[in-house]
Amino acid sequence: MSLEGLAQLIAAGAGSLILVGLATPIAAAVGGVTELCIAAPIETHIVLATIGASLALLGPGAWSIDARLYGRRRIDLDSL
Repeated sequence: MSLEGLAQLIAAGAGSLILVGLATPIAAAVGGVTELCIAAPIETHIVLATIGASLALLGPGAWSIDARLYGRRRIDLDSL
């Protein structure tokens, strides 16, 4: 298996974890870094890496497995 094939396999695994909402920040960070490493058509991978970084910073959604396991965290901007 080539290095690019391994990177694509890692990206697919990270995408699967993001899809079900399990380990979302870690999976999004791994997916974002992996997409930057692949870099075939550079524009597509930059967009996917940006989305991965955004998901890593935002965290899981309300219907994710992470939210069910650890509880939903919410930032209240009025209290700041």
